[in-house]
Amino acid sequence: MERLTLPPGGAAAVDEYLEYRRIVGEDDGGKLFTPEEYEEYKKKVLPMRLQNRLFVSWRSPTGMDCKLVGPETPCFCTHRYKQHKTDFETVPQERPIDLPCQVPRCQCQAYHYVPLNGTQPIRCRCKHFADQHTAARGFTCNACSKCSGFHSSFTCACGQPAYAHETVVETRQERLAQGKPVGQDVPYAAMGGLTGFSSLAEGYMRLDDSGVGAPSVEVLDSPVTAMDHPFLRAMQQPSTSSPQTLADGPAAELNLSVGPSTQIASLRKPGEDDMAYFERQYQERIKMEKAAKQKGKAPLLSGTKPS
Repeated sequence: MERLTLPPGGAAAVDEYLEYRRIVGEDDGGKLFTPEEYEEYKKKVLPMRLQNRLFVSWRSPTGMDCKLVGPETPCFCTHRYKQHKTDFETVPQERPIDLPCQVPRCQCQAYHYVPLNGTQPIRCRCKHFADQHTAARGFTCNACSKCSGFHSSFTCACGQPAYAHETVVETRQERLAQGKPVGQDVPYAAMGGLTGFSSLAEGYMRLDDSGVGAPSVEVLDSPVTAMDHPFLRAMQQPSTSSPQTLADGPAAELNLSVGPSTQIASLRKPGEDDMAYFERQYQERIKMEKAAKQKGKAPLLSGTKPS
């Protein structure tokens, strides 16, 4: 096993390079900008990028963003989103907005997301894979003559077929008008629809409004309802028990009368991983339920029989 060692200041240099690459992308043509060129590039591009960012998503007929496109998300032409035109001095007025591929000799005229079946490309109704079709508009098949254009019945996790989805390119204002998250303004290239960590998950798996910021303390400490995540409901005290009753039993150390944010801070032990933490929570809950059952049983008087 090899161990990577860096000289003093090496880690900072790596961070600076990664920051440079996220901002510049492939605009330097493979040759690093000089410090002067880099500063000039940022003065020109960053204001335009922050003001005219375009959000790209793969949307189902129900309006769900099943896939939020990021810099590395491949297009139908097999090239990444970051290899397409993503910066505009003025946002185009026509809709849909075309984002052509900038790879030389690529026929792709507009970014078009196509899902994967695991790690494999999906098949068209002509039985050939997506990458066997031309990237030009129409997406005709290169392997057969009977295909009039790529059309796949592959079913998305949302339950809708792939052909019913569409690649949507929209502005910040258009997303806000629909009540969709836009995240924070960032200077990085080709961010597409990514607005937070949960943006990497599929649409039906996102448990929050990705990128809208951390919830307030009031939200974290609000009462847990049946609509909350199962982990939160598992930590909540039973509705039939009062805080005073729980304080007298094995659940006293759980401090269940406080909000979830306080519980997490006080319950997790240093160095404890998630599985150990939830297993301990489960065992404590079992003890609490057994104690509640034993406390609810009234002792029989000597010499009497149960009715």
